[in-house]
Formats: sequence, C-alpha cells, structure tokens
Amino acid sequence: MNLPNKLTIMRVILIPFFVFFLLSPYFPAYGNYIAVAIFIVASLTDMLDGKIARKYNLVTNFGKFMDPLADKLLVCSAMICLIELDRLAAWIVIVIIAREFIISGFRLVASDNGVVIAASYWGKFKTTFQMLMVIVLILDIQMPFFQILGTVLTYVALILTVVSLIDYIVKNKDVLKDQK
Repeated sequence: MNLPNKLTIMRVILIPFFVFFLLSPYFPAYGNYIAVAIFIVASLTDMLDGKIARKYNLVTNFGKFMDPLADKLLVCSAMICLIELDRLAAWIVIVIIAREFIISGFRLVASDNGVVIAASYWGKFKTTFQMLMVIVLILDIQMPFFQILGTVLTYVALILTVVSLIDYIVKNKDVLKDQK
C-alpha cells in the first residue's frame, strides 16, 4: 500500500464525515464550513495522489481503479447533498451522474478488450469545475457575485461533463465496434 493509494483511501474515508457535517442539523452555523474544509482536503488528495504516483512511478492497478471511483463518490455525494439542500437542480446531477455511469461502462468494456482508457484533459477540466462548483454552492454566500459565480460554475461543469462524454466516445468508438 503506497502513499498515493493511502491518499485515495483517505479520500473515500472522508466522504461520510463530509456528508455528516454538510447535512447534520447539529451544526447550523458552521457545519457548511467544516464540510467545505473536508471537501477541499479530499479534493486536494485527488490532485496529490496522481502527481506522486506518476512522479515516483507508483502507479498501481488498485490506484487506476480506485482513484477515479473515489473522485466519483466524493463529487456525486456532494451533488446529491446539494439537491437535498436545494442548491442544485436534480436534473443537472442526473446528467452528471449518467455521464459517470456511461464512462465507467465504457472503461469496463475497454478493459475486457485489454484497452486502458486514460483520463482526458476534458475529464480533468470537468472534475476541476465540478469541485469548484461544489465548494461555491456549499458556502452559499448570499451576495450577488457568489450567486452568479455558483450559477456560472454549475453550467460550465455541466457543459464540460457533456463535452468530455462526447470526447471519450469519439476517441474510443472502436472499443464498441469490437463487441458482438
């Protein structure tokens, strides 16, 4: 168990604490701030684990599988909570989660054919904007600038979600052709 994999596991372990502080009625004045701090730490481990794994040649099959799964769990948990808090429309979350299921299925089919589908820049931009969106929506700062920023980040994340899906499908369409 190397350091990047430990960071990935830590990110998964942080998710229930994040959800607890975000949705718990016991911390009405500061639960959002604790939740956003946990979310930021978890998000930073995503960036850090990949950099360490590549720099020190610590890439493992466990990491290839768990790292994107941990990211999906973190971001999807946050967005589902934001629906509960009435800060994000359910249809947006459905589109984003549907994209994740489609790409995961695509990767599964590809791996059955011995093909590894690497993360694209569009996917990385998508994840970055989703994480920024989540942070701004959790903070829920009641000032016009932040309200507009939250809306802009939401729609940019949504557009990048769709663009990255199309990019994956176009670049890897041959994976589906081999299926019978």
